[in-house]
Amino acid sequence: MKRILINFAHPALSRSKINKKLLFAIKELPDITINNLYDNYPDFIINVEREQKLCETHDIIIFQHPFYWYSTPSIIQEWCGLVLEHGWAYGAHGHALKNKFLLHAISTGGEDSTYSSQGSNIYTIDELLAPFKAMAKLCRLNYLPPFMVMGMHRGLSDSKIQEYTEDYKRMLIALRDETIDIQKASKSKYMNSNLDSLIKR
Repeated sequence: MKRILINFAHPALSRSKINKKLLFAIKELPDITINNLYDNYPDFIINVEREQKLCETHDIIIFQHPFYWYSTPSIIQEWCGLVLEHGWAYGAHGHALKNKFLLHAISTGGEDSTYSSQGSNIYTIDELLAPFKAMAKLCRLNYLPPFMVMGMHRGLSDSKIQEYTEDYKRMLIALRDETIDIQKASKSKYMNSNLDSLIKR
């Protein structure tokens, strides 16, 4: 079994429509640690040693967050800048994250169709996440496509929100229990594009 670390960042969680429900659905799952960055570091003074130890003791690292200006909330950028030290995460002697997995769980206001060369956001999600793919390569992490919840600005029905929460939980359990086809998942657009096809029976 794999241990999963969720680095969660939402600066306005009380107004969240989806992230609160995603967290509630998974909070009791064994071997999954929810690391709420804004709760733990309201002053942005990040305990690097604590964060590095969390990474070392988990096999899969997930950044869960809303898409803020085509990227992450600022505390995740701060986390990356401080925690991923040379000699620990990368460099000739930086092997702490080698062969672990990295992915995002992202909510967006726009529909999937807006993230294309023909859409209002011009770039695809994959293109906008390119810096994190490069970071993963530098740190010898295995990068996986994101889990996406899209179209929040137009509103999602209760049934659709429930579908997303159930899929998120199923994905995490499959990653934890190593019942997901990693090779096939790595070629998917999103982890939840066709989740049933990725989970081994």
